[in-house]
Amino acid sequence: MQQLQIPPLSEGETYIGAIGNAQGEVYHIVLLPGDSEPASHADQLAWAQSIGGDLPNRVEQAMLFAGHKALFKETWYWSNQLDDDGWAWTQTFGHGTQDYYHPYHALRARAVRRLPI
Repeated sequence: MQQLQIPPLSEGETYIGAIGNAQGEVYHIVLLPGDSEPASHADQLAWAQSIGGDLPNRVEQAMLFAGHKALFKETWYWSNQLDDDGWAWTQTFGHGTQDYYHPYHALRARAVRRLPI
């Protein structure tokens, strides 16, 4: 079995794993340090970009819950995905449920960066 080379990490970053998407692209996911206080979806997207990252997508959030739940507060966090009606997908790190909320709600956020393999 071939082992992936874990990319170099900056201080405070946590390696989450590797994942592929529907287009066949494979990439590393790195959780950036910091847990943003509750804010709207747009504000959290801007915050994540300001620190060189993005909000995780729904699949990445499920990976974060499965393997790194202890790095999150037991509450709701924004994803970077919107549904067809413009509501934003979320993940609770209390019990793992994914749901969607109107993007003006104030929820927490964590940022990730993606590195192509």
